[in-house]
Amino acid sequence: MSIQSITPSLISPNINLPTSGQTLKLGIMASGNGSNFEAVSQAIQNQQINAQIQVLIYNNPGAYVATRAEKCSVPTVLINHRNYKNREDFDTKIVQQLRQWDVEWVIMAGWMRLVTPVLIEAFPNQIINVHPSLLPSFKGLKAVEQALNSGVTITGCTVHLVALEMDSGPILMQAAVPILSGDTSETLHTRIQFEEHRILPQAIALAASLGSNE
Repeated sequence: MSIQSITPSLISPNINLPTSGQTLKLGIMASGNGSNFEAVSQAIQNQQINAQIQVLIYNNPGAYVATRAEKCSVPTVLINHRNYKNREDFDTKIVQQLRQWDVEWVIMAGWMRLVTPVLIEAFPNQIINVHPSLLPSFKGLKAVEQALNSGVTITGCTVHLVALEMDSGPILMQAAVPILSGDTSETLHTRIQFEEHRILPQAIALAASLGSNE
């Protein structure tokens, strides 16, 4: 099976992109299993990117991502959105924690909450999200199911800078994944996640590299 990679025209999908000499200080936000957290952590251990995960922020008690972080000796902070009366108050608490841990780049790796200007304005052009579709197609929840139900033959994943509109913002990297006969949401999502794990660390390095050249 051949999996096509789509990236900005001058960027090869299979190289380790340079970052600035300084170590990138990452704050990862996740809601569930945390496989993308582990992919970033592994890329750091393998010296694919010059970065350090300062903190994991998660919003669902019992989310397995917290266990992954603890195994990597990464500090974890639970901020349960159910304890806040609105999204702005929730994001205010998140910003406070990110700043407390001296975070420079915010990585939304399976973060299942809409963000507000409170967070976006605190980290302008320094919030990165991974989404399981080839944006701008299939925004929002259940993107894999949306693709299966649409009848398209190719879907994939996108890493992009976060803007206020859901699943929008400048695209950093994309990888395309064919939809095979007999695919279920589980089988397709597994192949999409494989590509997410590959391109997310590269996209973080790319974003930092572009930012350092501004």
